[in-house]
Amino acid sequence: MFQIIGLLVVFGMVFGGFALAGGHFDVIIKAAPFEMMMIGGAGVGSFLISNSMGTIKGAMAGFGKALSGSKWKAKDYSDLLSLLFVLTKTMKTKGVVAIEPHIENPKESNIFQTYPKILKDHFATDLICDTLRMMTMNLDDPHQVEDAIEKQIEKHHNEAHAASHAVQNLADAFPALGIVAAVLGIIKTMGAISQPPEYLGKLIGSALVGTFLGIFIAYGIVGPFAARMAEVLDEEGQFYKIIKDVLVSHLHGNAAQISVELGRGSIPTSCQPSFAQLEEALNSAPQV
Repeated sequence: MFQIIGLLVVFGMVFGGFALAGGHFDVIIKAAPFEMMMIGGAGVGSFLISNSMGTIKGAMAGFGKALSGSKWKAKDYSDLLSLLFVLTKTMKTKGVVAIEPHIENPKESNIFQTYPKILKDHFATDLICDTLRMMTMNLDDPHQVEDAIEKQIEKHHNEAHAASHAVQNLADAFPALGIVAAVLGIIKTMGAISQPPEYLGKLIGSALVGTFLGIFIAYGIVGPFAARMAEVLDEEGQFYKIIKDVLVSHLHGNAAQISVELGRGSIPTSCQPSFAQLEEALNSAPQV
């Protein structure tokens, strides 16, 4: 919602200010389709050249993500802590044998099925199951496990950010592409140098529209969207760090209640449940 409002403000202030200053839109309206064809077409083409299909799809999905925000809401963090609480408590009280069916086939686990949104996130599910599986294989050094989880999160983070980096590179290219369009307009103007000044003035104005559009698109639209995409990905990445905090705390020998409380402290403030809210969520968690 704020992104749409922001776009309206950008367009309103730029073009409104131009109109209030006495500017006329006839040259811009006449030149814009052709300039956009050159600038936008070159931008899309260079974007296709420089990125893999996965990155391109991620970038298209990223624009929707920039509008909708992080997929993880306050309830999802409570659900995650509840899920980790049940898993770590089961492992501590009933042993490795009791937890193995759940981590070997999470889709059939009544624990994971209670939290379908987390189960649907393959990275979160795999991170939990793989880490617990390592624990069942007697890898109980908290520092080694923490290092392993951090590497997985960093890898996932870098891969997820490839799309936002690609969109930012596109934004950085638009001013130069606008100059290309402007240069072509100047070439056209020089080819009509024998025409009267009024005609040449319109040609030069049309050429400058290319420079304007390149800079405007870069810093007024695409660049801000790339920054918002990166911000949302960082917010979503915090979700996986909670998994690390709770499981590492479990390896340090803390009770399940203490481990999830430590995890609660790392949740972003806007989504952080209170102690009472978490207690209520834990009480409603499935029993094994």
